Amino acid sequence: MKILLVGEYNRSHKFLKDGLIKLGHDVNVIGLHDGFKKVDVDIPVKTYYDTGFLKKCKVLIYKLFNVDLHSVSVKKQILKNKNRLSGHDVVQFINEHSLLCKPKTEQQIFDFLTRINTKSFLLSAGCDYPSIAYAYDQKFRYSILTPYFEGRLKADDFSLGLKYIKPQFKALHEHIYQNIEGVISCDLDYTIPLENHPKHLGLIPHPINTDTILFSELQIEDKIVIFHGINRQNYYKKGNDIFEKALAILSEKYSDKIEIVNVESLPYSEYISTFDKAHIVLDQVYSFDQGYNALEAMAKGKVVFTGAEQEWLDYFNVKEDTIAINALPDAHAIAEKLEWLILHPNIIKEISKNARAFVEKEHHYITIAKRFLELWKAT
Repeated sequence: MKILLVGEYNRSHKFLKDGLIKLGHDVNVIGLHDGFKKVDVDIPVKTYYDTGFLKKCKVLIYKLFNVDLHSVSVKKQILKNKNRLSGHDVVQFINEHSLLCKPKTEQQIFDFLTRINTKSFLLSAGCDYPSIAYAYDQKFRYSILTPYFEGRLKADDFSLGLKYIKPQFKALHEHIYQNIEGVISCDLDYTIPLENHPKHLGLIPHPINTDTILFSELQIEDKIVIFHGINRQNYYKKGNDIFEKALAILSEKYSDKIEIVNVESLPYSEYISTFDKAHIVLDQVYSFDQGYNALEAMAKGKVVFTGAEQEWLDYFNVKEDTIAINALPDAHAIAEKLEWLILHPNIIKEISKNARAFVEKEHHYITIAKRFLELWKAT
């Protein structure tokens, strides 16, 4: 099959491409580089208006003429690459807002790409209308909107994704859902809001290339290293403030037993390599399942504090605190779990091995690629 993957988050489409190529298919990824993470794509969509003078021009022209220069630029790049982007058996969009254009332009690009290819599918792998609407209605026990409901973030904070429930984005969502074969969710945070939706084709877990992400057995000789990666733009959304409070509690009791490594907003490749010496990785709080950063850390054999709620335990039929640690939105609860691990380093090693085995079993990139192929062909 000839497959076009549109958009990139972390390395979701990259790893899916790796698996598909191993199975003998022709695959290209087109998209942005996912911001500061600098993720590689085959056909890069360049951004010219993110910084400096050009950013000021973009803001001014939008205010004066209601024209978004980023959207204009992206659309031109898409049309220019028509020959490379057409004739695919499958085109899959990573999100309802894959290229970060204004909704009208995003719809035009979606229509163009679906028209020049055969079947079109959508991933629910990041904030979108269904997940944000579900969270906004407070149907989750907690969610990325919890900091907003608790008054720690304002409604206009970009990280919340509240734009997705505004009329123009809702209209884009409805248009896309009317014109795709179906939507595939990649973890339980997106599966739960889509339950019983007629377009939902089911959950296929994130693919992880365990051939390129190597496991390293943890050695605990002196201090236990705790890694905390901060994305300042998503500071409250990821629960970094709660992790920092938990680390402050822990530091007072165990400064002689732990080393805390804090890093901020690193490019993706640098971020991944930075935590190589860590035993424990603090990923995110407001999730029920693991995202890419957590899964890659687990593949390396780290003990990860992330989403591992009861729904996830039930879905994969695993036991609590054996593969990943559920990071509740409670600094004291997180501190207690960290203390338990510090006092029982043998458990750290056990969870490390379990985490790698879990990723190989449930997220192996070739196995996941086969599942996508089966679904695309059957739909």
